[in-house]
Amino acid sequence: MQEAPFPAVEMRGIVKRFPGVVAVDQVDLDVRAGEIHALLGENGAGKSTLMNVLAGLYRPDAGQIIIHGRRADVRSPRDAIALGIGMVHQHFMLVQSQTVTENILLGLDEPRFYLPLARYHQRVAQLSERFGLRVDPKARIWQLSVGEQQRVEILKMLYRGTDVLIMDEPTAVLAPQEIQELFRTLRSMTREGKSIIFISHKLREVMQVADRITVLRKGRVTAGGLDKDSTSTDELARLMVGRQVLFRVEKTAQTPGQVVLSVEDVWAESDKGLPALRGLSLQVRTGEILGLAGIAGNGQRELAEVITGLRCATSGRVMMQEQELDSGCTLTAIRRGVSHVPEDRTQVGSAPNLSLTDNLIMKNYRKEPIAQGWAISQTAASAWASDLKQAYDIIAPSVDVPARLLSGGNLQRLILAREIATQPRVLVAVQPTRGLDVGAIEGVQRLLLAQRGAGAAILLISEELDELFALSDRVAVIYEGRIAGEVAAEDRETVGLMMTGEWLEPARSNER
Repeated sequence: MQEAPFPAVEMRGIVKRFPGVVAVDQVDLDVRAGEIHALLGENGAGKSTLMNVLAGLYRPDAGQIIIHGRRADVRSPRDAIALGIGMVHQHFMLVQSQTVTENILLGLDEPRFYLPLARYHQRVAQLSERFGLRVDPKARIWQLSVGEQQRVEILKMLYRGTDVLIMDEPTAVLAPQEIQELFRTLRSMTREGKSIIFISHKLREVMQVADRITVLRKGRVTAGGLDKDSTSTDELARLMVGRQVLFRVEKTAQTPGQVVLSVEDVWAESDKGLPALRGLSLQVRTGEILGLAGIAGNGQRELAEVITGLRCATSGRVMMQEQELDSGCTLTAIRRGVSHVPEDRTQVGSAPNLSLTDNLIMKNYRKEPIAQGWAISQTAASAWASDLKQAYDIIAPSVDVPARLLSGGNLQRLILAREIATQPRVLVAVQPTRGLDVGAIEGVQRLLLAQRGAGAAILLISEELDELFALSDRVAVIYEGRIAGEVAAEDRETVGLMMTGEWLEPARSNER
């Protein structure tokens, strides 16, 4: 392909300020036609803010945007789309009750009064076939997997004629197989001359898929337009966080104690009323981490919610040292010493519109000194929150700002601070490092190991096998709501077979 005379996108001297912080500070970026350009940086580095400026969601305080050699005034997402710029956000913007085709057509000027669905189903099908984005145009969004929903978001942009596609942390919610399918799709798009801006913090994926890389740290460019072949993951990590990063935490050997958490023959239903847990049993001991591996949708979320009281079991029981937890009662679980780091940080793990203080005292507002009779001492609450903010390095202007203004990494630190401050006997951590950068991942893993050393029983639910094997004392695999088996040491082949349902215990195999 002949190289274009101008970059597809140039951003020059971009500045974006928010109250108390300069999120983007004099940033330059150029993206060529037909390339995948990775925008790399730790959480809060300014990656998403910079791309929200390009997508028309934010107005820059200074700087200019140049599209194909011409200066552009991007005042709104409509302006960006008209210029051929589209953005697929980390949290999808789809109407769950409508079909794939209806979501793709939303907001367009055509059709206006009459919708010949069969014709538009065919157009969507042709577009999905062209770029390898397999999805049923007639399916409703709620019926689709996370990976399929992401394909719909990409199809929305392609249908609108997007030439520059911004992908904000696109692999954060995908299984490994879906990630590879996404990469193939992105490559098919660049072969047609389209440009991809790939926002990420995952170094291995960036090195696999990107052509060039720009690194941000604290709102500034630390390296611009690096050729992938001229750098390394170690160098990129140092550019991201400003120090050498250890990619594997050290875990000391220790002997687990008595059983603290026991899940016994538990059955539970999903939100759709279908069986999610099918007679699942497991045990976790003091001073150990039990890792639970599995492909998303095999009952992990329902298991965590049954243990923490967010979901009622239809049968079976959850025991805490010979005492049964009341099914569907979060208060009982909290009082017995169960802490929960949920998968969804914004909708479940925090109250985004409340302050850091309100979020940090959620499990302690009934206790002195925060509780003063029926009232809450704001002085004590602020002091408690300030201490946790400092101890867990939560970066925010003050403890009075809303939690929704925190970056993903800082929000996760807030949740961990609140949950660990209760000195839990049992800690249920679901995808605790999902969406975090290498520095934040290292910090979260150290916190989990510190709780293990303090004698907590930890159930670590994750789709990251590297993380499970690095942290866990034992690894169990969940498949279709049951425990498929357990391994004591790193055995990826066996775990992979269990995750896909292709492995049978010897006794069951002999029965066949």
